[in-house]
Amino acid sequence: MDNKQFALGIDIGGTNIAFGLVDQQGNIEFEKSVPTDNFEKPLDFIKYLFQIKEIEKKLGSIKGIGIGAPNGNHFTGTIDFAPNLRWKGCIPLKEMFENIFNITTILTNDANAAAVGEKYFGCAKDLKNFVTITLGTGLGSGIYINDNIIYGEHGYAGEFGHIRVIPNGRLCKCGRKGCLETYASSTGVVRSFLELHSDNKITSALIRYDKITAKEIFIEAQNGDPFANEIINYTAEILGSALADFCAFSDPKAFILFGGIAQSGDFFKNKVQKELEKNSLTIFKNKIEIRISTLHDKNAAILGNAASVFLMQ
Repeated sequence: MDNKQFALGIDIGGTNIAFGLVDQQGNIEFEKSVPTDNFEKPLDFIKYLFQIKEIEKKLGSIKGIGIGAPNGNHFTGTIDFAPNLRWKGCIPLKEMFENIFNITTILTNDANAAAVGEKYFGCAKDLKNFVTITLGTGLGSGIYINDNIIYGEHGYAGEFGHIRVIPNGRLCKCGRKGCLETYASSTGVVRSFLELHSDNKITSALIRYDKITAKEIFIEAQNGDPFANEIINYTAEILGSALADFCAFSDPKAFILFGGIAQSGDFFKNKVQKELEKNSLTIFKNKIEIRISTLHDKNAAILGNAASVFLMQ
C-alpha cells in the first residue's frame, strides 16, 4: 500500500493559476496552469479543481492545501482587495476551499510562498536572511529574517510592489501613482515601451510586433536592439535603486529574482546588481547578492505552498 502523502500547491496570479501535487521531497507529480480569467468567481475555480481526475484520485493522500495569492492574508485566510485579480473585494478563500475539499487549507501571499519554495527547494537553502522579488504581472516580495518568513501585524508584510518610487508616476491598479510594480514587472516593461520617447524607437525591431510582450523586449535587447536595451536599463535602474532602499529595512544576504523578466539570467541580474551597488548605503556596498531563482523550470510558488503545508501541520 502506498502511504505517500501530498500537498496540493496552488499559485493564483493575475494572469494564470498554476497548481500541482507535491510530495515531501519536492517532486511535483501532477501540474497544470490555466488562465485566471477563465473563472468569473473564485468558487468556479474551486469546483473546477475538485473535479480534476488526477487530484480526485489522490484526495485521501492530500495532507493539506497551500495557496499563494496576491494580497493573500495568512492570518484571516482571505484575499483582500487584490488589484491584479478580477475577483474583487474580500474573498474568504481558505473557508471556501475547506468547505468543498474538507482538507486543511493554508493561504498566504504569493510572493511569501515563492520565498518558502526557494528556502526549502531552491537557491536559498544556505540563507537565513533574504528577500524574494517576484516579477510577474505585478511585483511581490517575500521576506526571510533570522530564518523566519515575515508576515507583519496584519499579514501584509512584503507588499514591496506598492512602494512608490516615482512621485505622481504611473497609475497603479491599487489606485495610487508611482508604485514600483508599474515599472518593474512584465506589465511595467510593456508600459515603458509605450511611454518612453527615444530616437532609437523609430528604427527598433520592436515596432514590427503587433502586440509586444516583456519577453519579446528582453529577446530584442539581448540581440542588441538599442531601444529594447533602453527599456531594460530603465527597468533595472528603478528596481536596483528600490532594492538599495530595501536593504536599509531588512539587511538581507541576497535578493532572489523570480518570474518572467528574471529568466534572462545574468543579462538582467548584472544590470540590477550595478544599480543596487550604485545606490546602496556604504555599509551595504559589496555585501548584498542578487541571485536568480533556480526553480523557474519547476514552480517556486507551487513548491512553496506545498512546503508550507508540510511545515505547518
